[in-house]
Amino acid sequence: MTKIKICGLKRTEDISYVNELLPDFAGFVFAKSSRQVDAKKAAELKKQLSPKIKAVGVFVNAEPEFIAKLYQKQIIDLAQLHGDETADYIHRLKNLCPSLPLIKAVRVQSTKQILEAEKLPCDYLLLDTWQKDSYGGSGKTFDRSLIPPLAKPWFLAGGLNTENIAESIAQCHPLAVDVSSAVETNSVKDKEKIKTFIDHVRR
Repeated sequence: MTKIKICGLKRTEDISYVNELLPDFAGFVFAKSSRQVDAKKAAELKKQLSPKIKAVGVFVNAEPEFIAKLYQKQIIDLAQLHGDETADYIHRLKNLCPSLPLIKAVRVQSTKQILEAEKLPCDYLLLDTWQKDSYGGSGKTFDRSLIPPLAKPWFLAGGLNTENIAESIAQCHPLAVDVSSAVETNSVKDKEKIKTFIDHVRR
């Protein structure tokens, strides 16, 4: 069954929604964003989060030591690297936290780019939409025909919603799907939209 990540949680209400609806992953955004949380807020949210849900920290070119500290304090269970992190950067982070699962985001422009990213020493890829001057969260889809067969498990992101999610899963067969803005109303998480999205995926 396709796994589900609901990203950009920042309120106690958001945690109560996912605790009831039980996606597989909850995303805490530490990068500059309207959904950004700091370490203190993320720690509060993680304490309230069901142990059935893995907390994913989302970072853009953050100091590896900052990520390592969050993992060591059990504020995050996985780290999603959404910036320009290189193989050397990932090795540095792995040396600090050998057991921390890493997701490397790729803002897709070509098949070759995805295949190059697959060689990085990360555990998962996340394929997202490329947009100039942005590291993600565009709410737009990308050309799925660019996705090659991959040996590494991967997440699909970028413009997913209840209208296109079934077709996207059937076409791409990702390990997991990642959604944020499509399950919001007026820029806050909407319980009914989260429920509908999860229902569509699990059907």
